[in-house]
Amino acid sequence: MTEAAESEHDARSLALSILNRLDREPRHLDGVMDMALTASPLPRREIALTYALVYGVLRWRGRLDYILSRFSKTPIAKVDPPILNILRMGTFQILHLDRIPDSAAVNTAVNLAKTVAPKWTVRFVNGVLRTVGRQGRAVRFPDHQKDPEAAVSAEAAFPRWLVDRWIKRYGAEETRDLCDAVNALPPVTLRTNTLRTDRSTLMDALSEAAEKRVPTPRAPGGIALYGLRSAVFDLPGYADGHFQVQDEAAQLVAHLAAPRAGERILDACAGLGGKTGHLAQLMDNRGEIVAADRDEAKLERLKTEMDRLGVGIIATRRANLDDPPDVVALGTFDRILVDAPCSGLGVLRRNPDGKWRARPEDLANHHGRQIRFLNHLAPLVNPAGRLVYAVCSFEPEETDAVAAAFLKAHPEFRIVPDFDNFPEPARSLIDSAGCFRSLPHRAEMDGFFAASFQRDGR
Repeated sequence: MTEAAESEHDARSLALSILNRLDREPRHLDGVMDMALTASPLPRREIALTYALVYGVLRWRGRLDYILSRFSKTPIAKVDPPILNILRMGTFQILHLDRIPDSAAVNTAVNLAKTVAPKWTVRFVNGVLRTVGRQGRAVRFPDHQKDPEAAVSAEAAFPRWLVDRWIKRYGAEETRDLCDAVNALPPVTLRTNTLRTDRSTLMDALSEAAEKRVPTPRAPGGIALYGLRSAVFDLPGYADGHFQVQDEAAQLVAHLAAPRAGERILDACAGLGGKTGHLAQLMDNRGEIVAADRDEAKLERLKTEMDRLGVGIIATRRANLDDPPDVVALGTFDRILVDAPCSGLGVLRRNPDGKWRARPEDLANHHGRQIRFLNHLAPLVNPAGRLVYAVCSFEPEETDAVAAAFLKAHPEFRIVPDFDNFPEPARSLIDSAGCFRSLPHRAEMDGFFAASFQRDGR
């Protein structure tokens, strides 16, 4: 085996270990990828192959399984998970990666199988993938007219329960458009840190960073990079805090809060600080932001991130919003942003593992928790202050139903669209109820929902 072939085998081994770990453990893809790649000695070219294999298999898993089921005598559900992942990787390479010969995809899959399975299983892998190479491109999918749910689920690689929901809501044709948009590779989107630079200057600095760079059409500080040529950490301006990575939809959420310099603001589910940094920008780094999260490790990383950005108005606080917060200890706020834990079904184009991890019952569980968070935070809002609720989801249980339940329980609040403080190009994304909504196939950004609740002035 040549040095290049050995390296590619290592890339495939790493991809397989990542896919297997995601099957075994309730972890998110980005965390598993970061952990695996940090420990890996692979050169950048092979890391790129690992990314392609992991994201490709997860993005197209349902379609790959449908194709494999046509050539495997063993039902797919009964194939040992590591072997099934080897089959998926091989099928993905055969059908989606033109630069890899079918023979190489089969041979490397067989070599991987030898490390984890007995000889008869290795022969099974070899036989199935050789058949995929000969016949896989001709597989016929269910008929769109006779069974649109089965057709979209198999062709576009989405769980049947999710396709059923979307077709009932949007119709079969628009659901296919939505699935296609989610399956498309998204750009890496940056938000300019206006405390340190401006978008035009940052655009110039990134002239060689990607095959194409364009300003985001709706978010005033965003830049979309297509065909990134290096890691984000190596981009010009990263070390100097000139930007954060943030999708265009997420960039619009902080504008709903309409924060002002000198105010006291709570970022209630701050995470790693994407929206925290944006709030500070909109406040011109004047005032106070309390960044709260239940995860102490995330808060430590947030503080490091704020230092990189030159944000000096942040105080961190560990808080579990499943319990009522201590009003005396926390105080009250002019604005509260709660980017609530949710299904994440709006960001599947960046997190394709979420398609296969989500369950229908999760939506009801998230719904109850989201309402609980809002109920606990409402007493912390000053008179005439705002409570902004946001989720990276467009499912009714997590969006309209949460807003309706909160308003019913808290008549002292009302939804305020506040067009004056929202970027003009994005105002079409505010609906008749005054809520912000984005869908990947309509707005070419992640799927988000946000509502700004204003408390009365009494």
